[in-house]
Formats: sequence, C-alpha cells, structure tokens
Amino acid sequence: MATILLGFFLLFSIIILGFYLAFFAFAKDKSKNPGEANLPISVIVCAKNEAENLKNFLPPILDQDYPNFEVIIINDASLDNTLEVIEEFQAFDGRVKLVDVQNNEAFWANKKYALTLGIKKAQHPYLIFTDADCAPQSRNWIKHMATGFQQEKSIVLGYGGYFKNSKSLLNKLIRFETLLTAIQYFSYAKLGNPYMGVGRNLAYTSKQFYDQKGFANHLHLRSGDDDLFVNEAANFENTFICHHPEASTRSVPKADLKSWLHQKRRHASVAGFYKTKDKVLLGLFYASRFFFWILLAILLVLQYQWQLVLGCAALVLLVQAIVYAKSAQKLQETDVVWLFPFLEVFLIFTQFGIFIANSISKPRHWK
Repeated sequence: MATILLGFFLLFSIIILGFYLAFFAFAKDKSKNPGEANLPISVIVCAKNEAENLKNFLPPILDQDYPNFEVIIINDASLDNTLEVIEEFQAFDGRVKLVDVQNNEAFWANKKYALTLGIKKAQHPYLIFTDADCAPQSRNWIKHMATGFQQEKSIVLGYGGYFKNSKSLLNKLIRFETLLTAIQYFSYAKLGNPYMGVGRNLAYTSKQFYDQKGFANHLHLRSGDDDLFVNEAANFENTFICHHPEASTRSVPKADLKSWLHQKRRHASVAGFYKTKDKVLLGLFYASRFFFWILLAILLVLQYQWQLVLGCAALVLLVQAIVYAKSAQKLQETDVVWLFPFLEVFLIFTQFGIFIANSISKPRHWK
C-alpha cells in the first residue's frame, strides 16, 4: 500500500511541476505595452450601495492622465445614498454619466443586467471596467489599459489586486489567492488559452460585447459577468495581457473570514460553466495540489522512502517559490511569497470546503 501511495505522490508532484513550469510563461514575460494610445475610452463602474467607496475611489479615476474618456457610473438599485453621490460628481465633472437602474421582476439583483445598461450608455467603443471599491494605482491606468486595444486586440486582461494590511494574516491569504489566480489566467493567456479575467480591471470593445450577444448565454447566473464573458469570447488572437505596475487596480478586501468565504463561494459557483478544457485543467491543478499535501503527510508519518519524498517535495516547493517570487515582483505582492507554503495549504483546503458548500447550495446575489 505504501508503494502505491508513493507512486501517486510522485505522479501528483510531476503534474504540479508541469503546471508551474507552464506558469513561467508569465513569470518570465518581459513584453511591454505596444506604445501610446489615444483611443476614446468609456470607464464603466457598477455601484450597489457604494456611496462611501465612490467618494474615495472615483476621484483617482477622474484624475487619470488621459485626454479622451468618460466615466459611466451605474447605480444598481442601491439602498443607500449612492445615487446622490453620483449626481454630485456629475454636477462637478461633465465626464461622469449616470445610469440609474431600478429593480424589476425579470432581472432582480442581476449585475449583468445593470452592466448591459451601462454599456449601452457608453459613447465610446473601447470599454474599461472596474468596481466601485477599486482605485487605479497610477494616473496612467487608462493609458496602459488602452494600449492593449492596438494590434487587433479586443479584450485586455488587467490585474486587480487588494490593498495591503501588513498586520492581517487574512489580508495576506486574500492577496496570495489573488496572485495565484492572476498567475494562472495571465499564463494561460500567454500560452494561447485565455480563460478568465477579473471585473476589477478588465477591458473589451463594445463590438466584442455585441458580437458575443453580451451576457445572453449566462444571464440567468448571478455571477460571471467577467470570467464567463472572457471564457466565451477570448482567444489567442483577440486577447492582450496588461500587467504593467501602473496598470493595476486595488480594492478593499474583506475584513473577516466569513465575508471572504462568501465572496469566494460566489466566484467559484460559475466555474462549472467554463469550457470543458478549462474545467479539466483547473480541476487537475487543484486536485493534484490537494492530494500532494495529503500524501506528503501520510508518507512522512509512515516514514516510507522519506528521503525520496522530502527531496521530491523540496523540488516542487522550489519551483513554486521561483514562480511566485518572479510573478509577485511583477504584480507588487512580494510580501506574501515567504508565507506561501502555509497560505497554499490553507487555501487548498478552503477551496475544498467551498466546493462542498457550493455542491449543496449556491449563493444567489452578486452583492
């Protein structure tokens, strides 16, 4: 039996090494944005009960060093004074355009419906999306994202991170999970298989949206306005990755574990609607890491071929560490790297729990 367990352990180790060697596609990427762009841009922000966040994070968007852009703010049936805040910004700055969405029976609490109305309101054909609790990390955010639309590209994948709190272990876990997700979708896109993006920092053309018939194929799902759209529409020819440090956004992370788990359940609930090849790759990636750690613990307890087991584990962790370090340097998340073995184990088993919870019942509302 121990020999069989060792065989599976070596198999899962090889699979993990294969994935992380593939992730070097992003970790070693030195490509630069293809020059300046002066395309007319519509920034679209969907806000639901975001009055305070809009006060804090809309000014950095309006302060962008870019000559030709408007900001579409969608008030998605908010119950606070979000509408009043948007109207105040609108009176102050003519680039701010309001879309006031009222709940209706057919599209109750459906963010995709609200986003569709915002896209229809946009005057410009190049759209950049972010959330109301997100702030661009430089005045050149629009400039860098807009350059991605050159060379016949219609989808631009950006990085949406979270604000740092050096005193919070949960904050490091959230940012590590975000880093790992970015490594995956940037690497797969670099290898010719873009499969997702994040709505905190995502861009595509209105033509791409209408050619794809918007969110029609998954409008019945509460989540997936970002990753499901990209999963359907993106390919090697039409997708550009933009990971310049000045092109990132950061948003407010959840302050407690329960809220973060609910958020991750909502995000994970749409993964079952990805293309089959993407589901297989993601499932294999997470399963191999889950069983790697389980079998590592069992084999060390049994002390069976422990020298081989430890040597193999050390190789896997070394390759992971190199990928994380290089990628974290690009995305300015270096402080989470040294904790990655602990964070990875916790994240793997958390994701397993989320999978079980979502198998029983799925979250229903986007916020």
